[in-house]
Amino acid sequence: MYAPDELVEIQNKTLRTLVSGQVIAAASLASAVTVGAFVIQDILGAETAWSGIASATVTIGTAFMAQLLSLLMTRKGRRVGLQTGYLVAFVGGIIAGVGAEKSQLAIFLFGLFLFGNGQAANLLSRYAATDLADVKTRASAMSKILFASTFGAVFGPILVVPAERIGESVFGWHKYTGPWIFSACFFVFAALNVMIGLRPDPLEVSGGLKSQNVAGVQPPKFRVAMSTIAASPGAKIAIFAMVISQVTMVAVMTMTPVHLKAHGHESVSPFVISLHIAGMYAFSPLVGRYCDRKGRLSAIAVGSILLIMATVFSALAGESALLLFPALWLLGVGWSFGLIGGSNLLVDSVPLESRVQVQGTADFLMSLCGGIAGFSSGFIRRAVGFHMLANIACICALAMFLVVQRAQKNKTISSAAAL
Repeated sequence: MYAPDELVEIQNKTLRTLVSGQVIAAASLASAVTVGAFVIQDILGAETAWSGIASATVTIGTAFMAQLLSLLMTRKGRRVGLQTGYLVAFVGGIIAGVGAEKSQLAIFLFGLFLFGNGQAANLLSRYAATDLADVKTRASAMSKILFASTFGAVFGPILVVPAERIGESVFGWHKYTGPWIFSACFFVFAALNVMIGLRPDPLEVSGGLKSQNVAGVQPPKFRVAMSTIAASPGAKIAIFAMVISQVTMVAVMTMTPVHLKAHGHESVSPFVISLHIAGMYAFSPLVGRYCDRKGRLSAIAVGSILLIMATVFSALAGESALLLFPALWLLGVGWSFGLIGGSNLLVDSVPLESRVQVQGTADFLMSLCGGIAGFSSGFIRRAVGFHMLANIACICALAMFLVVQRAQKNKTISSAAAL
């Protein structure tokens, strides 16, 4: 057993380690994924409707790996799960770089699938921040991890051009190879950071690891996790909010660089994406405090309103890049409210013994649906235009708002969550 002051110190050390890992991994993810659609266009042609498949493959990889990493965490703890995710992402980045260099679509996509491990580890680390946190400060603890992503995620896309130039001039690589190779190397440092710093393991200290590995009890499988979710009104609303926030954000964000390039604004897209990612992460401490003070449902409701505003601006942008700056920023902030509100509502709504696997299942569903949205966004944009894609996303955000309003009105979950 640990004394209260020891638990506080372990929690502070855990947060410092997770924050460092987020900065490194977020820079890697943001810099590489920014050029993913361009690699697909380079291989299949500028007019291809498959340009969204790059983001979709990373996101689907994230979905499936979130399940596997969470299962690993139930058996070995947070540290082993996170470092495994980062190391597999390193391998995936190298393979994606080889695929980009050789213009081999199959190799590139396989690398992207493995690269999704990095995003899966980053997402699951937000739950690690809550293992030792008090229920009244869980959202604030989680928001610190998301906030750390700001520094890496905002500057990651800006490093794309230098990585391209270094790869071309120093190593003689294809234009889009450099960002993938350099991004992969960042994941090695993220893995080492977790391997060294996440001791003792927060899940083990909290008793969560022991509760899921007692004699005769196996970690819950997917169908059991889904049964746990189905039995909890709060968990169902939480996952719905996380899924809709992810789908709305991914669909519009994925096609924004393609839309800008089609209208002669390719050079602007890294800055639009950087502002978008700043919206996703930079305000998360404020979002976390709001979530702790006003309740989980209130945070989700705010997120849905911001997502509606973002998609309306995106639909009105037309050939001008100007409106896409506030649109993508609001898209990021709305996603932050939806993710933090939904994630904390999920933690509050399920028992400790099944919490880790339910978290993995939630991230699986969120990332899978986001991957489907990213994959289909290219076809939708080509068939009916970017503005109609934004309108469809707006309808999804409106559905999220209506579900939350109904839950607040009917008081289907606890009053603390419904504030």
